[in-house]
Amino acid sequence: MIVHHDEPLPGQGAVSLLILGAGWTSTFLLPLLQREGINHAATTTTGRDGTIPFIFDPESEDTSPFTALPPAKTILITFPLKGTGQSSRLVSGYAATHPDIAQDVRYIQFGVTSIWKAEDWQDENSPYDTSNARAIAEDELMRVAPAASVLSLAGLYGGARQPRNWVHRVITSKEALRAKGALHVIHGEDVARAVVALHRNFTPKKRWLMCDMHVYDWWDLTEDWARQTLGAEEGSVSAEEVEKQKDLLAWVGELMMEENIRALPRDMKLVGRRLDGRGFWQHMGIWPTQGRIR
Repeated sequence: MIVHHDEPLPGQGAVSLLILGAGWTSTFLLPLLQREGINHAATTTTGRDGTIPFIFDPESEDTSPFTALPPAKTILITFPLKGTGQSSRLVSGYAATHPDIAQDVRYIQFGVTSIWKAEDWQDENSPYDTSNARAIAEDELMRVAPAASVLSLAGLYGGARQPRNWVHRVITSKEALRAKGALHVIHGEDVARAVVALHRNFTPKKRWLMCDMHVYDWWDLTEDWARQTLGAEEGSVSAEEVEKQKDLLAWVGELMMEENIRALPRDMKLVGRRLDGRGFWQHMGIWPTQGRIR
């Protein structure tokens, strides 16, 4: 188990922040915790890289897996909890095996911005889809935990995970492109900074909407990325890829004519749902450090 003792511990073997599920976001969070001197531990299903082996079974009442977890001030849940009962099982499992600190633990859940569906501006105070399985579990967590908050994340990117690589997966035809409106993202480095900020300035029973404060237009991005690819050094792009990019470029132009779009990016009213992510950053007194995606 990796534990960094860079600040006083609240108890024997305890940590300040425990990460349940050290996945992609932890590649940004773990180095930041190290730099900030926040003592921490993390789990994976296999215990790789010195982490704690831990598997949460949302259907099981068995609390024995929780005995491997250290006492923690804040617990970050990175994997999705869905529907009724899963949040309660996780909180009760940890409480049963850590009774001395159970009432002092704060939980942070990574959520999703897709629970906000209205085709206009949305922020953390806007009505959301309460029937969504993720929203149900998040609401339950904020009810049953001593203290809990949710960071609802827009599309995650950073490092090798770049939005331009999503194009061929989400835009498979001209009609698929026609249906694409706004894109909202947040960089892994800013997710890590948000976790640290919330850990230090906790907001119980609060769901935050997390994005980089930009609204991107899929048509504009697709056109720009296609031009970049087609302008690459000769021989660096396959003939097949060149044809795909030519198709994308043509689709954008044709759609602009068909929809009477005079210039890109489109007017914000035309791209559908827009996310206002200012609230969290303003409350914490910090701002996203990662600039506009390219």
